[in-house]
Amino acid sequence: MAKTGNIKISSENMMPIIKKWLYSDKDIFLREIVSNASDAITKFKKLVDLGEAQKGDDPYRITVVADEKAGTLTVEDNGIGMTEEEVEKYITQIAFSGAADFVEKYEKAGGDGIIGHFGLGFYSAYMVSENIEIFTKSYLDNAEAVHWQSDGESTYTIEPCDRATRGTKIVMHLAREEKEFSKKYEVEKLLRKYCSFMPYEIYLNPKGDKDDKPVNKTEPLYLKQPKDCTEEEYKTFYCETFSDFNEPLFWIHLNMDYPFRLKGILYFPKVRKQVELERGQVKLYCNQVYIADNIKEVIPEFLLLLNGVLDCPDIPLNVSRSFLQNDSRVQKIASHITKKVADKLGELYKNDRERYENCWHDLSTFVKFGCIKDDKFYEKVKDIIIFKNLSGEYRPIESYFGEEVTAEESKEGKEPQAVYYVSDGDKQAQYVKMFKDAGLDAILCDTFIDPHFLSYLEYKNPTRTRFLRIDADVAGALKAGGGEDKEIEEIFTSALEGKGVKVRTEELKDSAVPAVVNVSEFMRRMSEMNRFYQMGEEAADVTLVVNTACPSVRQLKDADEEKKKISVMQIYYLALIAYRQLKPEELAEFSANQSMLLEKYLKK
Repeated sequence: MAKTGNIKISSENMMPIIKKWLYSDKDIFLREIVSNASDAITKFKKLVDLGEAQKGDDPYRITVVADEKAGTLTVEDNGIGMTEEEVEKYITQIAFSGAADFVEKYEKAGGDGIIGHFGLGFYSAYMVSENIEIFTKSYLDNAEAVHWQSDGESTYTIEPCDRATRGTKIVMHLAREEKEFSKKYEVEKLLRKYCSFMPYEIYLNPKGDKDDKPVNKTEPLYLKQPKDCTEEEYKTFYCETFSDFNEPLFWIHLNMDYPFRLKGILYFPKVRKQVELERGQVKLYCNQVYIADNIKEVIPEFLLLLNGVLDCPDIPLNVSRSFLQNDSRVQKIASHITKKVADKLGELYKNDRERYENCWHDLSTFVKFGCIKDDKFYEKVKDIIIFKNLSGEYRPIESYFGEEVTAEESKEGKEPQAVYYVSDGDKQAQYVKMFKDAGLDAILCDTFIDPHFLSYLEYKNPTRTRFLRIDADVAGALKAGGGEDKEIEEIFTSALEGKGVKVRTEELKDSAVPAVVNVSEFMRRMSEMNRFYQMGEEAADVTLVVNTACPSVRQLKDADEEKKKISVMQIYYLALIAYRQLKPEELAEFSANQSMLLEKYLKK
């Protein structure tokens, strides 16, 4: 005879959880129901291992049936099952998790692997269901099968049923607006998202023949010992898990049981573009149950640029993120992961330098971002941070730094070692040529993160280095000595009046270059910052360094006023072209002057 009653929901415990789910991804209900099924099998398996239950010949499995015609979604397991009393306790009176009782009872016998975080998850199914039925039969001898149903309001019915086998079947009658969850392809997508590595095989709409294939892998690669994994297996796992058909650069296999449990694989992907930080996908699991992607409280922020899978059974994932931020276990796990990544990079640098250099283009953004975000990471990798020089060779950045400038030396005007860098080899080609011709060197810094990273390096090494772009104070690096000429300076200053440019004369080593543009490093960085934060126009602090070693410059002293004016403007624009693109009005004047000069040159 059927029995009815009121569902006793502890609103203090349930409502915050249900409310949170209602305002997040509601498709998470499927993870909760399937993980409960997995939990039920784990419980029964433990009883079998302890000799308290007999398994029989049936393999452990979870079956999911999406019935679009009936508008239902069914999840069935052959786990421990429930008696009527247990249904009343764990379903009707949901003040606490059934898993908690089970763990407490068997913890001395070794209860590892039991998912105790999801005991209340059953009620998440009501986010998509208008009515739910449970058909269950306990593993206990002579246990009577039970049928429970409720519309999720405040009433339920419970009565005997004719289920013959051990386990539980949950039938969700989907609400009208949630019928998408009765479509096989939609359910398969969710199972692959949330249940890819569940420890028991999951079958979707099985036909009962040899063609049935589980949708999950019960023994994912990260659970194996690293020594038992092949390179091909790592690559295949990466491709299948992240749908990325570009081979990863390399990977780190994490496998430890003490002082905390952590298994997983972190992959270093190839960079597809350098214009922004590419967010990777680090999937977090608890005992093979998917939790979420990119939980920055557990995984250091800079590691979220990687792709990977981490399984952390010891993390209390059923608590708030604010708790995770202050949990010592979480902090230790994050520190351990950071250390393993730094160790892997150091190992590659030391043992396979060629491969390390070949990977650096893809690695550099990740490493530089990691240093900026984590000082401890910087200390671990600072000796293996490399930059390419003008000869195309990689050198550690530390090798460019000078000796520390003491406080006394600083008072006397001595500055830290200047390191010149190129941010755009094409635009700064003239400066690069001048440096090469003078036997000087510079480093290539052409990724979007480099300006921030160079500032960080200056902050970390304030008395050893300062970075100057190759067009900043280039005359100071290339001058032959002397060369000040007031007459030439006056000629240029007069002709360039109103252009907002300063003029200085120097004798440079390359006599073929009439002039170069210098830009204050400090003011240029300020301008870039203003532009980045949309705080105004680029600040003008441009100096035209006129080369008195150039014959054409010296000849200006004997030229008439018209020739002086046109020649100065062309020299100025030619120097400007090597620095930046001309503005429309500048290009128009440059073209007009050029036509005039050609006409006079070609005139007989």
